[in-house]
Amino acid sequence: MKFVFGLLSLCIGLLSPQAMASTGLGDIPDLTQSGVGYACLIIFTIAYCLVMGEEHLKLKKSKPVLLAAGLIWILIGFTFTRLGEIETAKSALDHNLLEYSELLLFLLVAMTYINAMEERRLFDALRAWMVSKGFDLRSLFWITGILSFFISPIADNLTTALLMCAVVMKVGGNNLKFINIACVNIVVAANAGGAFSPFGDITTLMVWQAGHVAFAEFLTLFVPSAVNYVIPALIMSWFVPKERLMRSMSTSR
Repeated sequence: MKFVFGLLSLCIGLLSPQAMASTGLGDIPDLTQSGVGYACLIIFTIAYCLVMGEEHLKLKKSKPVLLAAGLIWILIGFTFTRLGEIETAKSALDHNLLEYSELLLFLLVAMTYINAMEERRLFDALRAWMVSKGFDLRSLFWITGILSFFISPIADNLTTALLMCAVVMKVGGNNLKFINIACVNIVVAANAGGAFSPFGDITTLMVWQAGHVAFAEFLTLFVPSAVNYVIPALIMSWFVPKERLMRSMSTSR
């Protein structure tokens, strides 16, 4: 806590009159080249570094992100209060809260559909179907990749990758080489497939909700997305063993 208060005090100390000079564009001050702006960038960078080091620091990424967001909004609120622009800061806060709420509600609905399918054992049925067909590992590599490519535009890339990787781990047994390559292929396919749909990724969803890109315009990215999936998949498929799926599963028993 001492570090937090010290950082906040340092940031407030940067709030000099020169740092809050207006550019003349209306009544909204330009903070991009001010001490406040630089302080916000420093806070954001520190939080981002902590997020990237989550696995080594054993620190949940939500903690530095929420702390950084709070500090940044405190700086903005303090700055605009000194300038007599309280309503401007309030409008900005309301706008950001609305965008966040829209995104959160959409993701809740999407995850509800996914959980409903998982509860009805849809993905277990998919695994059983793959096993019953006796596919070899290379066929399974392509099937899971193609399914991930076309499911991710609907279910979002993160959910698709998690579910399909779970299927691969169940049917791959102890064949770690196949599981590693297949999971990499699934992640590539899910990210590529999520790029041509507003629902496939958090970034595309935010761009679509903000009205910067129309729904139909995302579909024009289908061919580039397919190319970005197929080329890495072709290269990785050369390293996939050709043994039968049932044989691979029997070695895990």
